[in-house]
Amino acid sequence: MGEEYEDDADVIVLTDDDGQDHEFELIEILELDEREYAVLAPLDGESDADEVDEDEAIILRVETDENGERVFSDIEDDEEWEKVAEAWESSLDDEELEEGEDEDSDDGKPRE
Repeated sequence: MGEEYEDDADVIVLTDDDGQDHEFELIEILELDEREYAVLAPLDGESDADEVDEDEAIILRVETDENGERVFSDIEDDEEWEKVAEAWESSLDDEELEEGEDEDSDDGKPRE
């Protein structure tokens, strides 16, 4: 089941089965096994998308419908979902390492 989205900068509006609209911030698009996956964080006005953790985010497959429109679909296959979740966690770990390197000075001591 696909859900159409509206793209206003990085804010995505998904409509659930009951017709309710929910806003999400697009955190990242992952490419894995020739498919695209969107990592989204709910916009509740309280969370900072730069600090979203894997427990708050949702991951959906990005597909194209018969009209050429991009839609999000749930990932039904557990093995596929695990591969995508691991890829995203790995990218989070890479970002943390890069941020840690930026904080270190040339002499290996943290900057103050």
